[in-house]
Amino acid sequence: MGVRGLQGFVGSTCPHICTVVSFKELAEQHQSEHPGCSPSIVVDALCCLRYWYTPESWVCGGQWKEYFAVLRNFVRTFTAVGIKLIFFFDGMVEQGKRDVWVKRRLKNNREIARIFHYIKSHREQPGRNMFFIPSGLAIFTRLALKALGQETLCSLREADYEVASYGLQSHCLGILGEDTDYLVYDTCPYFSISELCLDSLSTIMLCREKLCESLGLRLADLPLLACLLGNDVVPEGAFEVFRHRCLASYTAIQENWDRRGSAVLAVADHIARVLRVHQGEKKLEEMLPLGPNKALFYKGMASYLLPGQQSPWISQKAKVIATLDKPVVFMSSDPESKQEVPMSTDPEFKQEVPISTDPEFKQEVPMSTDPESKQEVPMSTDPEFKQEVPMSSDPEFKQEVPMSSDPESKQEVPMSTDPESKHEDPMSTDPESKHEDPMSTDPESKQEDPINMKPEIKQQVTMVSDTEILKVARARHVQAESYLVYNIMSRGEIECSNTLEDALDQALPSQAFVYRPVRQRVYCLLLAEGRDDLSSSPPVQEWFVYAGNPLRHPDLVRPLQMTVPGGMPSLRQLWLNQEPGTQVRRVDVFLACFDLSSSREELQAVESPFQALCCLLIYLFVQVDTLSLEDLHAFIAQAVCLQGKSAVQLEDVQLDYIDSRAVQLGSLLVRGLTMLVLVNSACGFPWRTSDFMPWNVFDGKLFHEKYLQSEKGCSAEVLVEQNGDGEDRGSAPTGTAPGRAGPAKDSTGETRAQETDHTSLTRGGDPRRLGGPTDASAGTQQDLSQLEKEPFRTGTWSKKVTGLLIPRGHVTVSHIAALGTCGELGWRCVQLLPHGGQRRGPS
Repeated sequence: MGVRGLQGFVGSTCPHICTVVSFKELAEQHQSEHPGCSPSIVVDALCCLRYWYTPESWVCGGQWKEYFAVLRNFVRTFTAVGIKLIFFFDGMVEQGKRDVWVKRRLKNNREIARIFHYIKSHREQPGRNMFFIPSGLAIFTRLALKALGQETLCSLREADYEVASYGLQSHCLGILGEDTDYLVYDTCPYFSISELCLDSLSTIMLCREKLCESLGLRLADLPLLACLLGNDVVPEGAFEVFRHRCLASYTAIQENWDRRGSAVLAVADHIARVLRVHQGEKKLEEMLPLGPNKALFYKGMASYLLPGQQSPWISQKAKVIATLDKPVVFMSSDPESKQEVPMSTDPEFKQEVPISTDPEFKQEVPMSTDPESKQEVPMSTDPEFKQEVPMSSDPEFKQEVPMSSDPESKQEVPMSTDPESKHEDPMSTDPESKHEDPMSTDPESKQEDPINMKPEIKQQVTMVSDTEILKVARARHVQAESYLVYNIMSRGEIECSNTLEDALDQALPSQAFVYRPVRQRVYCLLLAEGRDDLSSSPPVQEWFVYAGNPLRHPDLVRPLQMTVPGGMPSLRQLWLNQEPGTQVRRVDVFLACFDLSSSREELQAVESPFQALCCLLIYLFVQVDTLSLEDLHAFIAQAVCLQGKSAVQLEDVQLDYIDSRAVQLGSLLVRGLTMLVLVNSACGFPWRTSDFMPWNVFDGKLFHEKYLQSEKGCSAEVLVEQNGDGEDRGSAPTGTAPGRAGPAKDSTGETRAQETDHTSLTRGGDPRRLGGPTDASAGTQQDLSQLEKEPFRTGTWSKKVTGLLIPRGHVTVSHIAALGTCGELGWRCVQLLPHGGQRRGPS
């Protein structure tokens, strides 16, 4: 992130450019100089995630209540001294930075592999030196800040450019982040989040003027320096030979300086001593060995120019549009057509965008024929993986996956159309928000191509033709009210970063595959425009991280037809219609995206916030064969117990050990919560966003505790933290409010014996899922033995879950209000599982 080597150089060679500042004093000074004008700081939120996530536990899926409390305290601290915070989040990955994104994801894969190796070896969480942020942290941080009433914006390009632009034009006190690019932008002061002491509200300010003084440069020279050193646009290796030459001629190098620091000084010296002398006499390309990197170099230079700014190093002829890297993908709605139709990010862009040709796209992906799946599957040849792993296949698949042959990439790309795909990741407040769109940083005027290339694109189209709907999607995206919807509609491309998944454990499929059918139905809603025939609908490019995927190209995923009671409504009906009956239609489409239309009545019987969780759990247990009843117990019990616990109580939960499977299950559920947010956004917000927030329905350590208890065969009372007399467990490490739930009774009013069922719902896979210790009575064991021999029957299994998770006695006011819903939730989940033997006990 940022300029290569600059952070280390500042720390080792130019520490004097760093000054300790007090935000309280800066705010007071601002208010005295500008009476009536509140001081503000613009925050690059993604740079702050590691600073904000302070809970000790991070591998179990996230300590979301603790995290929400941290964010609330952060906001309150700045608000107390009169400082307004404006948070920016990255809204998309720019095409020119895709290679950097991929490299980071592959590096993360290696880190995750080490994490799981450590967990399996030591049965504990690794130290903070191996810390990896919980899945979904960025999107849920965005929604948490909105819930806290903060101005939260989502960028239309890389966030650092919009952060710098906003800070400059809004006269902010400064930028709070951790990116050396903010030393290069000519904008407001740059403050370090990593050095922030919240108690004293002091941090380090990095002064770009002092940096220039140390290097003998002008502010206008910093973009040139950044591109020659390497950044997210210009690869570090592009000018490696040039830097070596600068080092050779630079006579002031001291032996104890690090190589990168010396390179910064050497390149800066060359700019000041050589390039500036001939500035105006020669073109920059005549003084530098730009070669094939000419366009990329100018593009990198221009990426630092904020609205209204110019560079003395870029001539009018060589100017590059800042949005040059908008993704361009060739699509054709007619399979027989030879005409290539490009996709554009935004219909408001008027400039022409040259096509990016990646040398990685010149190679073919080796194919493997799986005898079980009867299809060809692209195989990973990434040197990081020691074995070949199918990239986008499921051995359960019984049909061939159509391949798209892209003439530009010279390779075959998998295209998913399977409605029952079991494997492959990739939200909202008030859709009628009154917020205005932030100032636009996208130039609208046409500009010349810097290298006089003949434009290869004469026409640009988006994935949808309704401009009014696209404007609504764009506004919701900018105001951080939706999730991925605008990315799908504007450019047909989405991405999902790494998830804590064990690449060596194939018992659980990747979340990227598990939730793919949901995404495909969302694509149908957003892109099909009411067409019954989806064969002509363009596929969506999915950059999703999963085991065996080298990310050389995106998976091309087709929309999947879905059936909505009463027919599929248009987006105008769902998004713009305010008639009373519209909300019912939104719920219909929401459930159809999860293929749960027939379960609407049952789901409505479940109270908030468990309704959304119930929907997700039903989908998971239908989709994933290797989930067991013990898993369901753990998911439900933690959700119910969570309602009565504070962040402090959750922090005190102590785990006997860490189970790698439970780690993956926690991440799987949290990624599912992000899918709920996506579907809710696409359907026009039929449900409250708060129902999907993890701090309301999930806690990583609490789930892990319930998972371990369920594996040990603990009774229902233990799982829901009630003893046999109906009293709360006094010795429970997490503690709950006291209550007096009476003994459970059946429909006749008689006291019902508690039953414990450890029959696995797993079909094949991990043998340890086939049972476990139990404290159930002999009679119950006999009943379970009979169950194991029978195919799945809704009613029978419903009774078992009801018996386990419904303490149907009288619940006092002081008892957890949601406890009575626990059994209802479990009963609904299992009742709605499919018939026909798809779920049965071990044989």
